Amino acid sequence: MRVGGLRVDAISDGAFVARPSYFGDRVPASARPDVFDRDGAAWLPIGCFLIRQEEGETDGAAPVVLVDAGLGPALDPMPDGMMLVGGQLPTWLRAAGITPAEVTDIVITHFHMDHVGWLFGTDAQPTFPNARLWFGAGEWAHFVEGRGEMAPHIRAGFRTRAGTPTLRPVDTEVVVAPGVWAVPAPGHTPGHLAVVVESRGERLLLLGDAITIPQQLAESGWHSLGDVDAARAERTRQELWERLAEPGTTGVGAHFPELRSGRVVSGQWSPVGG
Repeated sequence: MRVGGLRVDAISDGAFVARPSYFGDRVPASARPDVFDRDGAAWLPIGCFLIRQEEGETDGAAPVVLVDAGLGPALDPMPDGMMLVGGQLPTWLRAAGITPAEVTDIVITHFHMDHVGWLFGTDAQPTFPNARLWFGAGEWAHFVEGRGEMAPHIRAGFRTRAGTPTLRPVDTEVVVAPGVWAVPAPGHTPGHLAVVVESRGERLLLLGDAITIPQQLAESGWHSLGDVDAARAERTRQELWERLAEPGTTGVGAHFPELRSGRVVSGQWSPVGG
């Protein structure tokens, strides 16, 4: 994807095998055959996004921003036969010509396991040794110090670096790099962030899990199994749908099918190029 003078590469760390029950107890197994079309399951990506300046856009060393860090080399069973399977992020970064040491900033939309899995190795040492980690301040109390589920080595990696310049907790809109902002989008988790990529009048919203799939626009009451505050998450979804209807704005979530971006046109989801 191109956003003005910025390049955004969509990368999947693996697969999220979802079922209708992920979106609520009252969602029937027969719901949305356009989404759940293989044995009642949807094979969704575990999306990450690599943001770079186009060549010639800057004189010095340009920031390399990664949004989310996948599940890591892991398999995580979920209720109702659902599953997360990760492990592909390093392969796709290499294919994009990027080494872990070249990543300057990582924006973590939230601390669910399929967004933080590659941040630290099992020894709690950073996979991306030169990267600053940006995250919503509310995530710390819930996941690192609270009862939110988090792998021990990921928790240890965060705790070891508490109070250092590597960690950048935010509670308001903040510039991460030229043309890249982290903005609060709470509800799915307490400190959930979205990322705005903007250049030359074009705008892309990276939604994390604030919107799980675009079909939620047409399905009133479809929430998410992972929503910590379902009511706040629904308000955030509605706010983001409104932003996606603004001229020059497109968006994509971490689990959108094919990591395909789109916009809202006359109250309907319209994929880019579709």
